[in-house]
Amino acid sequence: MGNIYDGVFRTILNDCRKLIIPVINEIFGETYTGEEEIRFFPNEHFLDQQDGADKERITDTNFTVFGKVPKKYHVECESSLPDGKILVRLFEYDAQIALDEGEVTEETLTVTFPNTAVLYLRAYKKTPDRMKYVIATPGGTVQYSVPVMKVQAYSLDDIFRKRLLMLIPFYIFSHEKRFPEYNSNAQKLAQLKAEYREILERLDGLEQQGVIGAFDKRTIIELSDDVMKEIAQKYENVQKGVGDMMSGALIETSARTILNQGISQGISQGISQGISQNQRETALRMLKRGKMTVEEIAEDTGLSSVEVERLSGSLYSDK
Repeated sequence: MGNIYDGVFRTILNDCRKLIIPVINEIFGETYTGEEEIRFFPNEHFLDQQDGADKERITDTNFTVFGKVPKKYHVECESSLPDGKILVRLFEYDAQIALDEGEVTEETLTVTFPNTAVLYLRAYKKTPDRMKYVIATPGGTVQYSVPVMKVQAYSLDDIFRKRLLMLIPFYIFSHEKRFPEYNSNAQKLAQLKAEYREILERLDGLEQQGVIGAFDKRTIIELSDDVMKEIAQKYENVQKGVGDMMSGALIETSARTILNQGISQGISQGISQGISQNQRETALRMLKRGKMTVEEIAEDTGLSSVEVERLSGSLYSDK
């Protein structure tokens, strides 16, 4: 899949990790509340090769949800036509994840495979509803399904009703086939813009209700803009029409909303002076994303440029 979509998927998971919970509930039929701890693990794995050279594999996600029973999950994001190769790649990832955390006791190796699924951004006739592993061993055959989630199967009402908010940056894939029409017909483009105006209004409503925070909303809008710029490269009117709307929403959302949220949380926790932890965490996320200057981050978070520089230095010193 394109690097931009891969990056968007990982960014929204790392920066807004609670948004994965409704998706996991939808894919695997779980009943997580959203209050569970989510612990992410390294995405890089090195596969042993017969020629002695290790081959690096990078997974999209590798995390554990600590509910009543801790469960490990592995979700991959895919936009290309199904060709059978993804199953091989998935199994390589799963086997290495299981082996990385395997335990040997009294000469017995125990490995636990993760719950695995694929999120397809584009749906083709060949795109299955689920895939399957069949593992034949000397001790018997084991088989289980790998569920598939198709972004294009979910309407806006579905997404907001089920709180599948991490799908919003990829919602534009549902309109991809109509880009030529939108690009040449102002009335049709206006309909698309109205749909994205509705998305922004609904996100505002969720923020006001406390369902999502200002940072989560800003991240969803920013990543939606990134996907739009990539997928509609050949359609200037589509890019400009929807892109300008998203950019305007970012300007409105970015600065004081995030700062005010940090101040309010600090006051409620009895913090009467100094820099709140919320401000630091927000600044660190922005630094890791690498899209804003130190001065812009300082302005948006209320920190001084010196403090932001200090946080930036701590990121590199930890590596």
